[in-house]
Amino acid sequence: MSMSMTSRAPTFADVLTTWTFSPVADVVLLLAAFGYMGLVVRLWRRGERWPPVRIVSWCAALVCLVLVLDSAVAIYAHQLFTAHMVVHLMMITVIPALLVWAQPIRLLHQGGGRHTRGVIDRARLRWPWRALLSARLTVPLYAAVLVLTHLTGFQQAMATHMWIHDAELLLYLVSGYLLLVPLAGEELSVEPPWPYGLRLLVLAVCVGPDTLVGVTLMMSSTVLAPAYAASRSWGPDALTDQNIAGVIMWLGGDGLMMLLMVLVAGLWVRSGNSARSFGPWLDGVRRRATLGEFASGGGDIDDEQAALDAYNARLAALHGHAARPHELENMARGAVAVHGHVGSEPGER
Repeated sequence: MSMSMTSRAPTFADVLTTWTFSPVADVVLLLAAFGYMGLVVRLWRRGERWPPVRIVSWCAALVCLVLVLDSAVAIYAHQLFTAHMVVHLMMITVIPALLVWAQPIRLLHQGGGRHTRGVIDRARLRWPWRALLSARLTVPLYAAVLVLTHLTGFQQAMATHMWIHDAELLLYLVSGYLLLVPLAGEELSVEPPWPYGLRLLVLAVCVGPDTLVGVTLMMSSTVLAPAYAASRSWGPDALTDQNIAGVIMWLGGDGLMMLLMVLVAGLWVRSGNSARSFGPWLDGVRRRATLGEFASGGGDIDDEQAALDAYNARLAALHGHAARPHELENMARGAVAVHGHVGSEPGER
């Protein structure tokens, strides 16, 4: 079935049996599948383990790409703004997240030769690599891609020129992947890894563009891409199709970002006490807010005894007198005793 206009609304059987081909992309996907599994086999032969969940993530990403490029979704995405919005969410969030969880950079580093490892190690320390993965680039890029490709005349041009459509899909995949590489998992990307608190903050910021685009399309009374409706003689009118696409972007985009935030929070909890940091600047704010002038004395705010002593000293200063050593000791013992009493189990009292 071609991507030209269809004379009737698709049936469930049409959705299941309608396929097309993308020769260049399909060859790239085939090479990616064999290349990834080849490196996994090389690790196995050396007696090294590669987690099955990463293999599943890689396979899931490739399957999703095949669905986006070759299935009925690819065909009807040229005729329905709503179907095209589903493709957008897949390409900018779902597939990049799966690729990050598959950790292909780490696999290439472990499974490649000494030269390959050296190239990756050197690249990670240089500014182009860091610049491409910096939130100063990736967040504005993500926002610009979403806004400029949805709220301008881009969709009309994309619907009438196949090369623009192909470039758009690649742009979505690249911008989504660059955004999520340091955020969504433990890929071998930046050193040191981003603090989990900062990751959650950046993901929360990225909810904004999804909401802006979704609500604007949902509430709009002007058709931005009439070519969608012109390519078919069935289905909703252009404005209704556009409004529904806005709902998909709003709820789907925000929902996917919230899901990623939950997963990142789970990684934070599993990482233990050593990963409490929010990053140098945010940690400095947290120290000053909690310890006041005593934050300048150094030490780890997450060291319970040190933090308790400094916090008690600040309380004493706020009450108009400097804390004496024996006062600090008594206050600390009292706080620890209360904490231990409250936190103990009934059978331990």
